[in-house]
Amino acid sequence: MIAAFEGWNDAGDAATSAVEQLSLTWDAVPLGELDPEGYYDFQVSRPTVKLVDGVTRTIEWPTTRMSVCRLPQAACDVILVHGIEPNFRWKAFCAELLQVVTDHNVTTVISLGALLADVPHTRPVQVTGSAHDEATAERLGLTRSTYEGPTGISGVFQDLCVQAGIPAVSFWASVPHYVSQAPSPKATLALLHRVEEILDVEVPLGALPEQATEWEAEVSQIAAEDEEITEYIRSLEEREEADEPPLEPASGESIAAEFERYLRRRGPRPDGRR
Repeated sequence: MIAAFEGWNDAGDAATSAVEQLSLTWDAVPLGELDPEGYYDFQVSRPTVKLVDGVTRTIEWPTTRMSVCRLPQAACDVILVHGIEPNFRWKAFCAELLQVVTDHNVTTVISLGALLADVPHTRPVQVTGSAHDEATAERLGLTRSTYEGPTGISGVFQDLCVQAGIPAVSFWASVPHYVSQAPSPKATLALLHRVEEILDVEVPLGALPEQATEWEAEVSQIAAEDEEITEYIRSLEEREEADEPPLEPASGESIAAEFERYLRRRGPRPDGRR
């Protein structure tokens, strides 16, 4: 099972975009969905009205949907989970997903996520992760996270799987906080590479590599128009080159504070502005 959830767990839509790419390239077929009634605040995640054949109106409710991919070249099938982080009853929500895991004899659960961090867009995407045991982490070459603090539905679901004896791993791509708008194809691509490694199955990437290259070039062009942003990115690059420890999720307050500290270190411009 490969799962990704919109919201807190999905900076730049990188994780859910990875699941969408897998669904398209692996010809996924619907498997089921969770009843959203007890899990979502519909004033936050509103249902949408759609037209069918330009005449009939239908309501599409926000929920968590599952699909299955039959991969001839793989030793097992893959269940994809594309969800929205629930507003209520997280334990019951994860218990329902765990029942799907049990019913379909899932042997491994892979959670994908993305976080905002103080990283430069010009460098390879940092992918941190965690596993159910040290041996698995070492085998997958995971950069172990030491993060302690608030977690999202991905973390809760992974913990429940481990408690139930289901091997579960997670991969988190770092998205530059100064370019957090979706899409983030470079981060999506990094997550898909980790999926390839753990499944030992080629993932058709389509136009993603070209999109990632274009995204980086566009961000660089925009950043070049602002001297302060350019110098800030350079400082992030220098910090990465110094081989500092992996970065943890950045809150809005910490991002703002870090940028303000950087500007103070630079001092006033020659024209007197800061």
